[in-house]
Amino acid sequence: MQIRNSVSATKRPMPARLAAHSADLASLLVIPLTDLPPAALEQVAHYFRTLSEPMRLRILNTLGTQELSVGDIAQQVDSSVANVSRHLSQMAQHGLVARANQGNSVLYRIVDPTVHALCDLVCGSIARRLDEQASERAAFQAKPADAASARKSSKGSKGAPARQR
Repeated sequence: MQIRNSVSATKRPMPARLAAHSADLASLLVIPLTDLPPAALEQVAHYFRTLSEPMRLRILNTLGTQELSVGDIAQQVDSSVANVSRHLSQMAQHGLVARANQGNSVLYRIVDPTVHALCDLVCGSIARRLDEQASERAAFQAKPADAASARKSSKGSKGAPARQR
């Protein structure tokens, strides 16, 4: 779910989580987006709006494949328990996370396996776009050795005037 910090021009392998859930994704992709009725598109929009909040993405990233209490999540995302609880409630309404009582604690976990796959797809897409942008920028940047030799040759041609005979 995390975007890689380094940008490279190499092709990235499919993330393990995405490979593990590719069968789940294939079974869910029954109706193309272009064929969905307006009411279904509204539900898709609500799902993406739920994921569009950065704090919710941080919470999902923290949960990963484990179960955590609200207090543990709040500490890891550097937020208040009340704020994290509000976000978890919103995600639970949309079926992204579930809560389970364990003794005196309430633990949350991601229940929608497509969340991992979707985040891996989006992060992969962003990383590829950043790779392309870095490659495009690199084309405009001269290598230090090339720049130095270009300066020397331009100074040599501008130096002493040519002799006339």
